[in-house]
Amino acid sequence: MPRDNMASLIQRIARQARLTFRGSGGGRGASDRSAASGPEAQMPPGFADKLNELKRLLTQVRAEDLNIAPRKAPLQPLPPSLPPVTYMHIYETDGFSLGVFLLKSGTSIPLHDHPGMHGMLKVLYGTLRISCMDKLEADGAHRPRGPPPEQQFEPPLPARERAALRPGVLRSRAEYTEASGPCVLTPQRDNLHQIDAVDGPAAFLDILAPPYDPDDGRDCHYYRVLEPVRPPRKEAASCELPREVWLLETPQSDDFWCEGEPYPGPKVSA
Repeated sequence: MPRDNMASLIQRIARQARLTFRGSGGGRGASDRSAASGPEAQMPPGFADKLNELKRLLTQVRAEDLNIAPRKAPLQPLPPSLPPVTYMHIYETDGFSLGVFLLKSGTSIPLHDHPGMHGMLKVLYGTLRISCMDKLEADGAHRPRGPPPEQQFEPPLPARERAALRPGVLRSRAEYTEASGPCVLTPQRDNLHQIDAVDGPAAFLDILAPPYDPDDGRDCHYYRVLEPVRPPRKEAASCELPREVWLLETPQSDDFWCEGEPYPGPKVSA
């Protein structure tokens, strides 16, 4: 049972998310405007303090607070007809969405972006490996829009895909458990991420602010990471983070999809 049924922790998280992200930006082109004027340019007064309080509440939440029992890996492979990831919808406003993603053992949420959005991810059970990246803007002679002609990839890329490559940076790759604090992304930093379940099923509480809305310029895009062929002497350096990579926008993979399932925890009201 939840540890605090009188004022459930998830209710307090929702209220704090509403306070934190009220007037915090979003909408068509918000990420471009923010990046042009600095990470905090569009943040309302007191945003950092409110965000820190939301982080504090998220650090406390556990699967039991949402009446979710950790799941075990099945003894036999799952039928391919079952979704690799499911989602429990908890609450949503124009300013933020709140829900739980559940990943089956060995599955991933592929690399994707969150245009003009903040995000917060808190593991409820299991272990997740999260890789965080950003797209880099072209910078004339210093950072070209695409790879130079002499840059090689393995396997070689068709000319059409090569022309579509854009520069990016792999900022971090770390493992998170229920004992970890939340993983946080902003419109300007760590906005792309890939989430892998490590050594068994895993679940995480997810806040997106504002929610995805294709009609308002916030659609989800998927990417592949391509790293160039490097001379042997540079192979060791290529493991260091952060490092520049190349990103190729791709359709959603055929082996990834997400379906809904009922949320069993305390209700959240406005």
